[in-house]
Order: sequence, then C-alpha cells, then structure tokens
Amino acid sequence: MSKKFNIAVVPGDGTGPEVVAEGIKVLDTVAKKSDFSLSYSDFNIGGDHYLETGEILDEKVIDSLEKADAIFLGAIGHPDVKPGILEKGILLNLRFTLDQYINLRPVKLYDGVDTPLKDKGPDDIDFVVVRENTEGLYAGAGGALKRGTPDEVAVQESINTRKGVERCIRFAFEYCRKRNKRKKLTLCGKTNVLTFAFDLWQRTFNEVAKEYPDIETDYAHVDATCMWMVKNPEWFDVIVTDNMFGDIITDLGAMIQGGMGIAAGGNINPEGVSMFEPIGGSAPKYTGKQVINPIASIMAAQLMLETLGEDQAASWIEQSVIKVLRDDIKDVSAGKMGFTTSEVGDLVAEYIEKKF
Repeated sequence: MSKKFNIAVVPGDGTGPEVVAEGIKVLDTVAKKSDFSLSYSDFNIGGDHYLETGEILDEKVIDSLEKADAIFLGAIGHPDVKPGILEKGILLNLRFTLDQYINLRPVKLYDGVDTPLKDKGPDDIDFVVVRENTEGLYAGAGGALKRGTPDEVAVQESINTRKGVERCIRFAFEYCRKRNKRKKLTLCGKTNVLTFAFDLWQRTFNEVAKEYPDIETDYAHVDATCMWMVKNPEWFDVIVTDNMFGDIITDLGAMIQGGMGIAAGGNINPEGVSMFEPIGGSAPKYTGKQVINPIASIMAAQLMLETLGEDQAASWIEQSVIKVLRDDIKDVSAGKMGFTTSEVGDLVAEYIEKKF
C-alpha cells in the first residue's frame, strides 16, 4: 500500500453508531480494491459521555483529532441534553478550533429518489453549496442585558473578516473549476439590507473573480436563491455564501435532493484535518431499530475520500450508491427502505465487490 490514512471516528449519539458502521463497512470494502489502507481511532464523545462525566470535549481529544487525516462523524444530539450544549461544545468547537472554514454540501438528486419538486429530475438538481463555516453570526459575538425583564436586550453580531471571506470565495472558485460542469459560481447574500457585511463579500467576490476568467459569476439575494432552488434548481452549479445563509439553504437543498437520509456534508480545512458527516442528526427515536437510512453516512465517506484525493475510490462508492438507490431501496425514509440499516450497507459493499 502506498498510502495509509488514520481516520478518527466519532460515532456520537442516537443512530450515529449504526450509520457510521455502514460507512466504515463501505470504506473497508473500497480500500481493499485501492492503493491505500485505512486505520481507525474511536472517540467516545457526545450526549451519553456528557451525561456520564460532565465533560463535553476534552483538550486531549482535540489534540488527538487534530493528528488524524480525517474525522468521520455519526451524529451529535441527545434528548436528555439541553439543545445548544452539545452543538456548540462539540460541533462548533471542532469547526472553530480545527479551523474547518469551509462547509461543503453537495445537493444532488439520484435516480430512484423522489423530490418534492414537480417535473424536476437528476439532470436538474446537481449543485454544491460552499458555506463559510467559522465566522458570521455563529462566531458567538454579542451578549444580553437585563434578561427576563421587559427591558431585555439581546445582541448577536455577524463577524466577517477579509481573510475569512476571501479564503472561502477562493475555495469556491477552485472547487467550481475542479468540478468542471457548468463552471458557474453564484454569490448568495443580502446586499440590499446587510450593507456592511455583504459589501465586503461582494467586493471580494468581484476582485477574486478577475483571477478566474473561465468561471461565470452570478449574484442572488438569499430569498431569491431559495425561490430559484425550488423553481429552477438547474440554474445553479456552485453557490458560495456566509455561515447563516449557508445553514438555511443547505437544509432546503437536502429536501429537494430527497431528504436527510441522502444528504452528506464536509467541514473542510484544506490545510488541516476535515470532518465528514451525514446531516440528518441523531434521530434518537430510531436508535437500535436498524431502520435509519445509512446512505448519507456512506456518501459522507465518499466525500471524505474525494477530499483526501482518492477520487477513483470515491467514484466507486457513488456509482454503487446510485445503483442501490435506483434498483434496490423502495423509499429513502426511515423504516420504509425495504431493508435494514445494515442490509443497505451490505448492498453498497457487495456492488463494489462485484463491479470494481
């Protein structure tokens, strides 16, 4: 083997361990047919660990994660933990500490998967959102005064730096060029109202665009972007936007590509360690029932290999997922697939074994 990748595995909460197991099953299958090997280090962090120990994310764990080649995450979220504690303490903490400044979210409809959009098919829904991942409203700047009184004041500030904006935009241009499809990059913002933040985004976008004459550029307000994603999703190739707007439009994207059981994402640090995850959450009501769809986790593994430079192996995973979605799974919703979680993983792995 010419390459060996150390993957940090965070199974997390709820159905996270179930879907991570299927992602690893597929990774191991494709690695056997490729010129690389994989080793795994498991990290027990999440809701159960927090309830047992009171610890959210130890510094030693962060140091270990930083040494990995990639992080493979199942899900974070526990019904017995107040919302925000785990999300901020683990997910946002890792994104900020590891400087994972890009959130990469492919929005792609596959054959055999239903979309709620009338008369739209796989040729129409195939674009990628590049979301700035460490600044904006999620930077945590702001505060509150006189809480619980009629005079309460709450301020949440959106932090946008030239460095943060430019590196996100440059990544989007490079990704659009590498993707090599429509070669069109759309800036999604709100220049008519957020005149300070998106003046910075628009000026930076226009300046960087001069270095990429092969890429067509476009601009759309975030509200218009949402409308066109529903009416004419085929207009989009790559969209670049800030943290808050990216959070919103990518969930809309997940719905038009068939639902949370399909959608995967990556938190990318091009110069460091990146983290890959299904976006559907921990789905605690399905824990242990083997009914959750693992395709999103498998596609997170595909995105991980693509980011690590193993394009052929990533392509094999995607081709196998396409086959299983088209020919085998009845419905991508939990409990309606016609197969257990593990059996879906088996189908993808078996196709890789036979086909490649």
